[in-house]
Amino acid sequence: MINLSYHYFEALFFHKIFKEGLSVKVMLTSLIIPTKNEEEYIPILLESIKNQGLAPNELEVIVSDNYSTDKTREIARNYGSIVVDGGHQRVGRNNGARIARGEILIFKDADGPLPDNFLIPALREFNERKLDVAGTLHYPISTKKGFATLRHKLYIEFFSNRSIQAAENTNSPLMMNCMFVRNLVHRAIGGFDETIEFGEDSEYAKRVKRAGGSFGILKTAGRVGHSMRRFEEREINALLKNIYFNAGRSLGHEFRKDKSLISYQDKK
Repeated sequence: MINLSYHYFEALFFHKIFKEGLSVKVMLTSLIIPTKNEEEYIPILLESIKNQGLAPNELEVIVSDNYSTDKTREIARNYGSIVVDGGHQRVGRNNGARIARGEILIFKDADGPLPDNFLIPALREFNERKLDVAGTLHYPISTKKGFATLRHKLYIEFFSNRSIQAAENTNSPLMMNCMFVRNLVHRAIGGFDETIEFGEDSEYAKRVKRAGGSFGILKTAGRVGHSMRRFEEREINALLKNIYFNAGRSLGHEFRKDKSLISYQDKK
C-alpha cells in the first residue's frame, strides 16, 4: 500500500519554501484543461482565469488538446497557455500532468468558467484541511429558459451535489468537472486510469483514499459552473446515460472502455 500521509508530502513540498534566509519561494499551481474543439467555450474559461488574483509565477495553464480541428489551440496559445497533445479526457489529463511543474494540480473541464476570486480561497482550504485530493460543488450553466432551467438546477442540486456531499466521507467519493490534487500524489498513484469509460475522476479519488490519502469537497470558495450543453443537445439521451452509469458506479462497478454495453461519449 502506498503511504500518502499528508505530513510526508508536506515535508517534500515545503522544504523548498525558504531559500536564502527569509526570501520565500512562491508555490506554483498547474491548471490542466483537456479540450476537443472548444473554440466557443475555452475563451470564457481562460478569461475567468485572469480574475483569480494569481500572478504568472503562481499559476501555469496547460491545455491538453485532443487534436482539435477548430481554433482551440490557437486561442489557448494566444492566452499564454502551454499546449500539449491530449486524447480522451482521461488521457488529456495525464498528458498535461506529465509536464506540470506545480505542487498542486487542478483538472478543469473546458466548457465552464471559474468563479471570480475562486482559486486562492480554494487552495487555502485545500491546504488548511491537509487534503491530498478534492472536488467541488457545482451550479448549472444553461442557455435554456423556463422549465428547462429549473430541470437543470434540480439535476445538479439533487442528482449531483447531494450525491457528492453524501459520498464525501465514504470510501467511494464522487467528483465532477473540477478537482485538486497534489502533484506527488498524482505521480504516486500513476495518474488517471485510461481504461475507464466513465467516472475516471471518482475512481482516481477512490484509489487515493485506498492508498491512505485524504479526500474532501471544497466549499468555502463557492461553486463551479457545470455546462449543461449535452443535456440541451440531447437531454433524454444524456439523462438516461447519466442514470445508467452513475447507478452502476454507486454499486461498485467500473466501466471500462470497449467493455461497456453502451458508450458514455457520443461518437464525433
